[in-house]
Amino acid sequence: MRTTPAVWFALLSLVGLFTLLRVDAGMPASDVATRVDRLLVTELLKDKTNLAKPADDETFLRRVSLDLTGELPSLNQMTAYALDPAKDKRAKVVNQLLADEKFGQNWGRYWRDVIMYRRTEDRAMIAIPALEAYLKEELNKGTSWDKIATGLITATGNVQEDGRTAILMAQDGMAEEVASEVSRIFLGIQIQCAQCHDHPTDKWKRQQFHELASFFPRIAIRRVDDGGKRGFEVVSVNRERPAGKGGMRKGSTEHYMPDLKDPSAKGTLTQPKFFVNQQTLSPGMSDAERRDTLAKWLTSPENPWFAKAFVNRLWAEMVGEGFYEPVDDMGPERQASAPKTIDLLSREFASSGYDVKWLFRTITATEAYQRASRSRRNIDETPFTASCPQRLRADQLYDAILSALGIAEPAATRGGAGAGAGPYARLGGPRQQFAQAFGYDPSDPREEVQGGIPQALVMMNSSLINNAINASNSRSVLGKLLADTKDNEQAVAELYLRCLAREPSKSEKKAALEHISSVKSRNEAFEDLLWALMNSTEFLHRR
Repeated sequence: MRTTPAVWFALLSLVGLFTLLRVDAGMPASDVATRVDRLLVTELLKDKTNLAKPADDETFLRRVSLDLTGELPSLNQMTAYALDPAKDKRAKVVNQLLADEKFGQNWGRYWRDVIMYRRTEDRAMIAIPALEAYLKEELNKGTSWDKIATGLITATGNVQEDGRTAILMAQDGMAEEVASEVSRIFLGIQIQCAQCHDHPTDKWKRQQFHELASFFPRIAIRRVDDGGKRGFEVVSVNRERPAGKGGMRKGSTEHYMPDLKDPSAKGTLTQPKFFVNQQTLSPGMSDAERRDTLAKWLTSPENPWFAKAFVNRLWAEMVGEGFYEPVDDMGPERQASAPKTIDLLSREFASSGYDVKWLFRTITATEAYQRASRSRRNIDETPFTASCPQRLRADQLYDAILSALGIAEPAATRGGAGAGAGPYARLGGPRQQFAQAFGYDPSDPREEVQGGIPQALVMMNSSLINNAINASNSRSVLGKLLADTKDNEQAVAELYLRCLAREPSKSEKKAALEHISSVKSRNEAFEDLLWALMNSTEFLHRR
C-alpha cells in the first residue's frame, strides 16, 4: 500500500511534535532553574545591588539537609562536603538527600500536618501512622504528585491501614468539608468562603461551591470492630441510608444547596460540576465515578491551579515566601508577586509529569534558593532578594536535638509528632511534647508562627535534653567529647558543628573560651555552652 505525500507530511509532523514534547518533558532542572532566575530579575530583581550574596557552603549544606530530610548534616557529611572540590557538589548533595529515605519521612510529615491541622474530626488522628507510612513510601519511590493526589481524593478503606483515606477521615466524610479541603490543598483556592454566599473577594459563586461538594455526598465513615480493635473505614454509599446503620449518619446520595431563607427545607439539588473547567456530571453517578472524574479533571495539565498550588507551597517552604501568600489562598483574583516566574515553574512541573523530586532539584538549583538569609522583609520591600529563615517544624526540631546530642529516639515515640493535639498528645513522650509546644500549621503565614514561654519550658524541663547535656555522664556526647578532647578550642568547634553545622566565628570562639576560663568547673562551662547553642535562634531555625 502506497503512502501519499499528505500522510507522510502528517506522520512527520506528529514525529516532530512528539520529539518536541519529549525534549520539553525531559528538560534538566538546572536549565529551568536558570530560566527562573532570569525571569525573577526581569520581573522583580532589576536592582541587583540589593541582592544577598550566595550562601556559603556550610549554610547551604545545613539548609538543604533540613529542607529535604528534616535533619542536620552529620560530622562525616560536613567533612566530605567541605573536602569535595567538584563545582557541582551542591547538585550532588541534593541528589544524595533526595535518595535518602528520610526525604519521604520529612515531607510526609509536612503533608500530614497540612491535612491534619484543619481537621474537623479529632478521631482522624488514628489515621496518622498509616498516612505517614503511605506518604513516605510514595515520595521516596518518586510517585508523581497527580497520582498521590488522586489516591487521597478517591480512597476507600480502613483508615488505620490505608493512609490515602486521611483527608476524608479528617473531615468526617462531610461533603462540604471535604470539598473545601480538596480545593485548598490541591488547588490553593479557598472556595469554602463561598459556602454561604458568593465569595467576597474572588469570583467564585455559592453555586460553584455546592457543585464541587456534589462530588462527595456518597462518602461515609463507618465504625469497624476487627477482633476487638475498634476503628473506622471510609466507604462509598450509593443508596439512601437510614439513620444509625453501621454507625453512619442518615444521609442522601445527592447534595442539596441549603435554602438560606428556610434552613429546614431540603434545599436545591446540585449537579457535580468542577468550577475550573465547567464540566458537569449527572446527579445519578456513583461515588467512585464522581471522585475518579474529579481527580482526573483536577490533576489535568489543562488545570493550571493544580501545578501552581504545589509549586507555590514548595517555593514558600524552600525560599521562605510564596509567590502567593498565604500559600493556600490563590485564585484568578489574586496577584502573584512574580506571575511569569510561577507560570514557568508550574508549566515545567506539569511537563515533568508532576515529578516531585524534579521540582526539588529545580528550586535548590536556583540562585533565589542559594542566597544568604535575611530577616523577613517588610511589605513594601522586594521579595526574593534573599532567603528567609524558617522556624523548624516540631519534628525537624526534635530530630535536630537528637542529632546534636547523639541520642536515639525512644522507641515508643517514633511514629511522628502528629498534628500537636488529639490522641497522640495523650501518649506522652518527648516527640509528642515537642509537637504540643512547637507544632504549627504549615499553611499559616510564617510571620504568624511565634515562639513563647511554653516552648522555653519544654526545652528547660525535657529530661531527654537534660540527661544528654550532662557532661558528668560518660555516655553522653558532651561527656565523651570532654574526655577525649583536652583542647577547649577544638571542643568548642565540635559543639558548633554539631548544633549549627558550622565553625564558630572569631568573636564566638573568643566569648566561649572566656566563659570556659571564668567558670571553675570545665564540665559546667561546656554544659552552659551546649545549652546556649541549642536554645539559640539559629538552632531553632533553618537559615
